[in-house]
Amino acid sequence: MRIAITGGTGLVGRFITRAATRAGHDVVLLGRTPPGSLFPEARHMPWQLGERPDLAGADALIHAAFRHEPGRYRGGEGDDPEGFSRANLDGTLLLWEAAERAGAHVAFLSTRAVYGDYAPGTRLTEDLPPRPDTLYGKVKLAAEEALGQGGASLRATGVYGPAGPGLDHKWTWLFRDFAAGAHISPRVASEVHGEDLAAAVLTCLSLRATGPLNVSDLVLDRRYLLRRVSELTGIDGPLPDEADRSRVSEADCSRLCDLGWRPGGWDRLEADLPELIRAAL
Repeated sequence: MRIAITGGTGLVGRFITRAATRAGHDVVLLGRTPPGSLFPEARHMPWQLGERPDLAGADALIHAAFRHEPGRYRGGEGDDPEGFSRANLDGTLLLWEAAERAGAHVAFLSTRAVYGDYAPGTRLTEDLPPRPDTLYGKVKLAAEEALGQGGASLRATGVYGPAGPGLDHKWTWLFRDFAAGAHISPRVASEVHGEDLAAAVLTCLSLRATGPLNVSDLVLDRRYLLRRVSELTGIDGPLPDEADRSRVSEADCSRLCDLGWRPGGWDRLEADLPELIRAAL
């Protein structure tokens, strides 16, 4: 399958590009600069968000690019909400037009933020009416609605895993603060490994799935995570208090699992923890 990917060299996109190339797909990375030695097997098409690419010959489009303030998704508009919306939504709509012209099926990296302000502890299913309470969630939802049945919108939770050369992973600074003896606030949240997210994306393309699909796996407390860091390294830093798990709104992933998706769970986290620790410390 020939797959065009936007954002394919970013923090999350790298997992997707790596999985697609390893599976033997013909990958074309859409971006401003060539990937260089990062993905030598992939081809490059000059592109930036806001342009309509020529996707002739592509069987599929994976849209993982998103313009935002560095390190921020929710609140990523900074002091320019209008520019944030214009760049991300208008740019995405041009991609949908290009994919439709080419007959390319779409996998869109959306977010659980489209659910918005449901009460803590709500079981999030794709049948719940979205009610985003951030601009990030509103822009992603508008893109989902514009895509419609042209592809799958993957409502991903937090993504963890080794980021690879040149990028911090999501817990880099958490681990460094812990090693430095800093105070760390309690937090519990849902997470999915980047490789499991990539597998979900490729599953949706192979089966030409459409509509919204939740992508999540673990509910992880910082206290547990940092206790494992302490056990593996001998660092005797102060652990945060246990957070209130009952306040986590877990995403129901039954629809995705019905397509054959199986996330790695706690075994995958444990397998990657030593590498994540080495990369941070």
